[in-house]
Amino acid sequence: VEPLPALRRPHVLAVLNPWFDVGKTGSLSLERIQRYLGCAEIGQLERPGHFYDFTRYRPESYLKDGRRELIIPNTSVRYTRRERAPDIIYLNMMEPHSDAEEYIDSVIGLLQFFEVKSYTLMGGMHGTAPHTRELPVSTWGDSLEPQSDSPFAQALYSTYEGMSSIIELVQHRAIDLGIETEAYLVHLPRYLNPKEDFAGVARLMEILCDRYDLPETLIDSEKGRRQYDTLQAEVDQVPGGSYMVLRLEEQYDR
Repeated sequence: VEPLPALRRPHVLAVLNPWFDVGKTGSLSLERIQRYLGCAEIGQLERPGHFYDFTRYRPESYLKDGRRELIIPNTSVRYTRRERAPDIIYLNMMEPHSDAEEYIDSVIGLLQFFEVKSYTLMGGMHGTAPHTRELPVSTWGDSLEPQSDSPFAQALYSTYEGMSSIIELVQHRAIDLGIETEAYLVHLPRYLNPKEDFAGVARLMEILCDRYDLPETLIDSEKGRRQYDTLQAEVDQVPGGSYMVLRLEEQYDR
């Protein structure tokens, strides 16, 4: 969208769907910040089918004034100019099915063009945490120096080894360019799996509100508690469900 904005020491908040966005924790957190701060569009992919398989990311049809419209899955880039730097770029990515190297080159080019100072990948993943305890957050990056009383300090440095996303290369290349990088992933109860996990969103917002001096009202932990209280009834109805949660609590407390 022309003209492109002049941004001051921008930080990127990135979400990768669907790999690191279980429960829409990352995308809902982005939406919450965007609604509060306001945002404008930088752009999106002109031909998303170059990277995405639309038999896997399905377009969505809807009716508008009696006419059928189509929402085509895409990567979106938006921004917020704040009263004080840093400004924020919101990068809502989808994992490419083809030409991933070209996709990554494009993201890196975006970071370089706007002279981005910090790149943060955030979202959620399935874990072994019970819904009755505070959801753990794992992190990795090269710029983590949290104060002891900060929500950052509650994040556990990830020792995960295994399958990942090719988009993780963005983080590696950003480090080589001298861009501060980090990631925050909330571990969500695998046995609940709601489409939108509001407790996970609240946990992620604790970190983002602390980092960007946003009001605590954006965290909304109560909404997550109400959702998990409702899902507790479903757990109780499953044979062995309560026993499973008890064992997970014992493991968590150790």
